[in-house]
Amino acid sequence: MSKRSRPSDACAAGAASGSGAEPPADAVAGRSATAKLARGSTRALATLATCSLNQWALDFDGNLHRTLESIRQAKAAGARYRLGPELELPGYGCEDHFYEADTLLHSWQSVAAILRSGETRGIVCDIGSLVMHRGVRYNARIICLDDRILLIRPKLHLADDGNYREGRWFVPWCASRGIEELALPDEVTEAAGGQRFAPIGFAALELDDASAGAETCEELFTPNAPHVSLSLDGVEIIANGSGSHHELRKLDRRLQLLCSATATAGGVYLYANQQGCDGGRCYYDGCALIVVNGQVVAQGTQFSLRDVEVVCAVVDLEQVRGFRAAVQSRGQQASQAKAVPRVRSRFALCASRAAAAVAVAAPPLEPFVHSVEEEVAYGPACWLWDYLRRSGGGGYFLPLSGGADSSSTAAIVGCMCQLVLDAITTGGAPGPPQHTHGVLPHGPDAAVLADLRRVARAEPNWLPTSASEIANVVLHTCYMGSENSSVQTRARAARLADEIGAYHVSSVIDPMVRGTLEVFATVAGARRPRFRNAGGTDVEDIALQNIQARLRMVYGYLLAQLVPWVRGRSGFLLVLGSANVDEALRGYMTKYDCSSADVNPIGGISKTDLKRFLKWGAASLGYASLADVVAAAPTAELRPLTDGACTQTDEEDMGMTYAELSRFGSLRKQARCGPVAMFEALRAEWASALSPSHVADKVKRFFRFYAINRHKLTTLTPSYHAEGYSPEDNRFDLRPFLYPVSFARQFAMIDELVAEGPSAVGAP
Repeated sequence: MSKRSRPSDACAAGAASGSGAEPPADAVAGRSATAKLARGSTRALATLATCSLNQWALDFDGNLHRTLESIRQAKAAGARYRLGPELELPGYGCEDHFYEADTLLHSWQSVAAILRSGETRGIVCDIGSLVMHRGVRYNARIICLDDRILLIRPKLHLADDGNYREGRWFVPWCASRGIEELALPDEVTEAAGGQRFAPIGFAALELDDASAGAETCEELFTPNAPHVSLSLDGVEIIANGSGSHHELRKLDRRLQLLCSATATAGGVYLYANQQGCDGGRCYYDGCALIVVNGQVVAQGTQFSLRDVEVVCAVVDLEQVRGFRAAVQSRGQQASQAKAVPRVRSRFALCASRAAAAVAVAAPPLEPFVHSVEEEVAYGPACWLWDYLRRSGGGGYFLPLSGGADSSSTAAIVGCMCQLVLDAITTGGAPGPPQHTHGVLPHGPDAAVLADLRRVARAEPNWLPTSASEIANVVLHTCYMGSENSSVQTRARAARLADEIGAYHVSSVIDPMVRGTLEVFATVAGARRPRFRNAGGTDVEDIALQNIQARLRMVYGYLLAQLVPWVRGRSGFLLVLGSANVDEALRGYMTKYDCSSADVNPIGGISKTDLKRFLKWGAASLGYASLADVVAAAPTAELRPLTDGACTQTDEEDMGMTYAELSRFGSLRKQARCGPVAMFEALRAEWASALSPSHVADKVKRFFRFYAINRHKLTTLTPSYHAEGYSPEDNRFDLRPFLYPVSFARQFAMIDELVAEGPSAVGAP
C-alpha cells in the first residue's frame, strides 16, 4: 500500500462502526469469506436497498427530505445497505450552478443533516453529492455509517457526450492516486462526532462479512468499467448511483449492461437512478434494479409520479462466491488482478444465523420493458406533471388542430391525468403489479393529491373521481380555425377534447388575419398578397401562411393568460407546443408560430413513433378519436380549401416522407454522416427502390433545407428529450447555424459517385 493511502486507512479505522484494534493491511484479504465460514453457515443473506428519487436541481431541502425518507424506508424493510442516485443532494441538473460556492456549501449542509438525523445508524448509506478536494471539484459518492463518513469515492469517468457536460464542472479522479484524506467542513465534523477527515479515492468497503464497491452512472458504460477490477479483486456488491435520462428504447441497453456486468464475473449489482424532471429537458426514468449473477431479482417502476421509491431484495452472497469459484478462468484472472485499496469497518451486513434460517433469497424475475408506444405515453406525461407542479402554473393550454401532432400532445396530457388519478387512488404506476418487482408497498399518494389541489386552486377536500375531472381543470384547448380549415379537423379536435375531458373552445382567427393585412396595406399601397393558387408568387403564398401560424401563437398566449380569468380562477396556464422531431430537423415550421411555446412534450419524438402511439392510445387510453386522427393525412391547413377539402399535405410540402426524414436524422446524428457518407449509406440501403441519382437528389434536398432552416432550431421550444437524433441545440446537438448552403465540395463529390456507378462504393 502506498504511503499516500496509509493515513486514510488509519482514518477509516477510526471512523468505523464499533471500531477496535484493526488487523494489519495484509490480513484483510479474504476476511469476508473467513468470517462467514467461522460461523459455520453456507448462506450469507443480506437485505439490500436501492431507490429512485424525484430530485430537483437546487431544491436542497426537498432533496434532503427525499433522501432521508428513502433511508427510513430501507431501514424499515430491514436493509443494511442503501444506495441513492447520482448527485442526489444538490440535484443532478445544477449545471453551471456547480461552479458556485453556495452549491457546495448547501450540499455539505445536507450531509451534516443526514449524519445528525441518526438515520445512518445500522445501515450503510451510499449518497450522491459533490465535494471539493485540494481545490478540485468532484462528482462523488459519500458512504456513511453510524453518523460518520467511511469513504468518499469520486467518479473516475465522466459523461461528456449527448445531453451531458460533466467535464465542464467536474474533474475525473485518477485511480492511481490511491486513497487520500479530505478535510471535512466544520459543520460535518461536528455532526460526525468530531471526525475531521474522511478517506477519498478509488477503494472498496470491507465489512465484517462482505465487501462493496461503488460505480457511478457513466462508468458502467465504459469499456474498462470499474466493476471489472472490483469484481476480480473479490468485491461482492457493486453499487451504481446514476443520473440516467430516458430515451426511447434505452432501457434494453441498460438491462443488458447491468446483467452482463455480473454474468461473467459474478456478483450483486445495485442500480439507483434519478426519477422525474430535474429542471431541464431530460426525464430521468428511475427503474431501480438489483441483479445477482446476471439475473434481475428486483426492479422498480420506470414511470412513476412518486417522489420516493425504494426497491429491496434479500441476496445470498454465498451464491456469488460459489458462482465465481466455479469458473476456473475467472479464478486465474482474479489471482493476478491488481488489488483494490480497502477501507475497513467492523459492521456485519448479513443476517444472523437465526434470521438467515427463515429468510429467503429473492428469486430471479423476467425484467419488464415497456413498449415504445407506452414510453411515448408515460415518459412525457410524467415530465409534464413535474413541470406543471413545480412551475407554479395552473394548468396547460394547447392549440388543438385535430392533426396528429397536437392530438398526440393532448393525449399525453390526458395520460398524465390518468397517472395522477391512479397515484391518488391506488398509488399505482404503469406496469405489472409492483410486488413482483421488489418495490416496497405503498398506498394512495398524498403528496400527488396535495400537488393537484394546489395546481387546480381547488378546495382542500377536493378528491376527483375520474381522469376527465382532472383534465377539465388542468388542460385547456382551443381550435383556432380559419377560412382554410376543414370541417373534419374541427370535429376531430372537439371530439378528442371531449374524450379527454379538457376545457375546449373554438375560435376563428380570420378577423385577426384581415386586420394584419389591413395594417400591411398602409405600407404596400395598392398591392395585395395572394396565395399561389390565386396567381400569387411563392413569396406571397408563404407570407400568407405564416401570418396565420404566427397569429395563432399570439392568440394562444392571450388565451393562456385570460382563460383562467374567464373561468373565475386564478393563476396562469403554460402553453404547450406540438412540433415533432422530424419537422424540427427539416425546419418545416414557421419561426415563432404556435410551435413556439413554454414546453413541448413531443419535440423529441419522431412522426413514425407518434403514429404508433396514436393507434395504441385509441385503444389503451380510451380516446377512440385518435384512430381517425392517425388515418388522416398530416396537413397544416394554411392554404385555401379546394371544394371544401384540404389538398395541402405536409409530406408534399416538405418534398420528403416522414420515414425518410427519420432515416436522414439517424444517419446525420447517430451515424455521424455528412452528405457524402449519407449518400453512400442510402444508395446501398435504397438500391431496390431508387436509382443513385434519385438518392442523391433526396440527400441534397435534405441537407439544403436543413442548412437553410438551421437558425430555427436555435429557438426551439424546450422539448422532452426522447430520440437519439434530436436536433435540439441547447446542448444535445451542437452545430453552427450559418451554413454554406451550396455544400459545393460535398455535392460535387456525390455527383461524381453517381456518374462513376456502383463500383465507386464497392456495390455489385
